[in-house]
Amino acid sequence: MDFFRRTGKVAIGSRLRMLTDKVTEDGAAIYKLYDIDMQPKWFPVFYSLIEGEDQTITAIAKAIGHSHPSVSKIISEMIEKGYVEEKKDQADGRRTLVALTQKGKTIAAKIADQLIDVNAAVEELSAQATNDLWQAIEEWEFLLEQKSLLKRVMEKKKERNSELVKIIDYKPQYQDVFRELNKEWISTYFEMEDSDYKALDHPNEYILDKGGFIMVALYEDEPMGVCAMIKMNDAEYDFELAKMAVSPKAQGKNIGFLLASAIIEKAKSKGAKKIYLESNTVLKPAINLYHKLGFQKVAGKPTPYTRCNIQMELNL
Repeated sequence: MDFFRRTGKVAIGSRLRMLTDKVTEDGAAIYKLYDIDMQPKWFPVFYSLIEGEDQTITAIAKAIGHSHPSVSKIISEMIEKGYVEEKKDQADGRRTLVALTQKGKTIAAKIADQLIDVNAAVEELSAQATNDLWQAIEEWEFLLEQKSLLKRVMEKKKERNSELVKIIDYKPQYQDVFRELNKEWISTYFEMEDSDYKALDHPNEYILDKGGFIMVALYEDEPMGVCAMIKMNDAEYDFELAKMAVSPKAQGKNIGFLLASAIIEKAKSKGAKKIYLESNTVLKPAINLYHKLGFQKVAGKPTPYTRCNIQMELNL
């Protein structure tokens, strides 16, 4: 077990598989000990049929938490052994039921003593163990149902990547990045418009000199995202969040959220009470991000962009 001491918990799948293989290997030997011709993988299906009435494959799969194809394959193997059979439901001829044959019922009676002894052996093993494996499995199953291991790893990856992101104020050296990142996403989904060229080619005149500001996201010191707050001459809104773009190379690194959060905080520090933005619902990741940040849908504002089909606001 030195390998698992070196790898730690990251090898949990391999370690559980080894334990499963060991228990399954013993399980096959136990069936032989009781002179029962049974594969360990059949047991959940077989026990489900012992316990209740005839069932459909779908019902069995749901009851034991297996996939339909997996149960279907096991049923086919058990049919070949003569333990189960398929028959039409008399109440509903469209349904096919699975039932134990007489041979299967004989095996069911035979297996009763084995189950008593196996249960006693597992109870003895549990009593000798410091930790209750059965309770731990139930707890892990519950927790993983709430949030999968994949989702948890994705979150940790995002957290780790976030530590490599630095949000800074715009400098003239980033004008090309500001223009090119925005042109890249706009041209991918839409066409560049006059208002785009004004802001991207003349950020000082169109944004900075009018009281707005731009922020840049650096990932390992490389500019990967940009976002602007344009000062609005509006009785209702202080700023418009605009020209937000993140390099496709930076996807999954949480840059969009960190950048937007930082620029909103800066607007708030300047006394902003309400922020406005325009977007398009085809940009689903962006819309999801805006909702996550607290933006709500509004309507009725005039817009210079033909691509705009959703307007949103954020109360600070």
